[in-house]
Amino acid sequence: MSIKEDAWIQKMAEMHNMIEPFIPGQVKEGANGERVVSYGLSSYGYDLRVSNEFKIFTNVYNSIVDPKSFTEDAFVDFYGKECIIPPNSFALARSIEYFRIPRNVLTLCIGKSTYARCGIIVNVTPFEPEWEGYVTIEISNTTPLPAKIYAEEGIAQVLFFEAAKQCNISYADRKGKYQKQIGITTALV
Repeated sequence: MSIKEDAWIQKMAEMHNMIEPFIPGQVKEGANGERVVSYGLSSYGYDLRVSNEFKIFTNVYNSIVDPKSFTEDAFVDFYGKECIIPPNSFALARSIEYFRIPRNVLTLCIGKSTYARCGIIVNVTPFEPEWEGYVTIEISNTTPLPAKIYAEEGIAQVLFFEAAKQCNISYADRKGKYQKQIGITTALV
């Protein structure tokens, strides 16, 4: 496997709708000239944006987080341009971009350093060959302070690894449970 550079990513995005919408360069300023957490095509990856849709963990109903029996009452739904994650808490969000991963590609997605340096950890599991959908993004606030997330700005970088040949069984072949997810998708077993 080799990591893929910006020209390959742009070609795949244009030819195969791998990333929609696709931003062909780094955006570092908003429409009014304000600084933003960068997003778009980078040297060896793509910085995806977080949408304005969030699910913030709450303990209002004394829920237990159980991945085998997950209930929606563990979250409060929130929509807005800025999301405040409580201290030592967690939220789910989704990407603005919709991804279609080729059969010979695997991606890793890691949080941006701007957030990491503030104690905000972004976790996204790999996008397997032939997975497609909006990315569900896991955001942890590891600090004892409230943390602000900016919707419609960068939150994580996707790195693309191209294999020498196609995989035998893709995520689509296995009928993966997170295939073609549209909104924020919580834990499924």
